[in-house]
Amino acid sequence: MEDFLNQFKDQSQPIINALKEQIKTIRTGRASPAIVENILVETYGGQSKLKLYELATISTEGPSIIIIIPFDPSTTSDIEKAILKSPINLSPQTQGNRIIIHLPPLSTEQREKFIKLLNQTVEEKRNNIRNLRDEIRKKIRQKFQEKQITEDIKFRLEKEIDNQSQKINQIIEEIKKKKAEEILNI
Repeated sequence: MEDFLNQFKDQSQPIINALKEQIKTIRTGRASPAIVENILVETYGGQSKLKLYELATISTEGPSIIIIIPFDPSTTSDIEKAILKSPINLSPQTQGNRIIIHLPPLSTEQREKFIKLLNQTVEEKRNNIRNLRDEIRKKIRQKFQEKQITEDIKFRLEKEIDNQSQKINQIIEEIKKKKAEEILNI
């Protein structure tokens, strides 16, 4: 019956990974390629929709500058348009084949907005973990009702699932705490 615990662990890992990926795009006080790398760029006359990291090299220069160098110079204007249309509110400047983004310092209001976004994202993932836990517990109760497991095993499995759920929530809390520090760090 260890398969319930393994199933819970296996299904919760993608939730944690998704959280890490989602919060990468939340701006902090420092420039990071993650802020722009997943922007969808419609290019080649609208025939392709690719993520920015598939079209260009993205790097940082100092704490507040992101530099984007397209692999194909003909995509430069498409990349610039995609950045302007994106919800991250950044203004790219084109210099030859390079796109430079100067990140303005975050205001207190922006930092609070990003913390709120972080909290919403984390809460969404916590709900996913809770739903997963409840789903597994339901399967355990079903096995008990079908008399495939004893009551002792049922209680032990439920307790193990709860303990694992708490551990995962602690991991999520650590991820949140670290990102919040990055956002608030001036």
